[in-house]
Amino acid sequence: EKVVFKKEDVFIKQDNELKHMIKWVIPNAQKNTMEPILIHLEPGGSSEEHVPHEGEEFGYVLSGNIYLCLGTRNYKVKKGESFYFKPSINHYITNAGKSSSRILWISTPPSF
Repeated sequence: EKVVFKKEDVFIKQDNELKHMIKWVIPNAQKNTMEPILIHLEPGGSSEEHVPHEGEEFGYVLSGNIYLCLGTRNYKVKKGESFYFKPSINHYITNAGKSSSRILWISTPPSF
């Protein structure tokens, strides 16, 4: 079983409409219990909106500022801050600033 993953193992998906890029840092993580990704949001960019599901969500903002949108509530999360929630309502993140944002986002079970 592979333990260490290198740059060449990363799978990247670019979405020009939502202005984001997702990097799956663990290949085939969808078969695991948790799914870590790095998501880059351009100004005005957002993740896809996810519907309620079982599990937990954790994120850490590496750079920039984002809004975590949970149902009708929005939480500003700045560089160096993290978020954690149980995904019982629709949720997504959006870029809150004028520069790009980078977030380490971990979902369990996998949902990206």
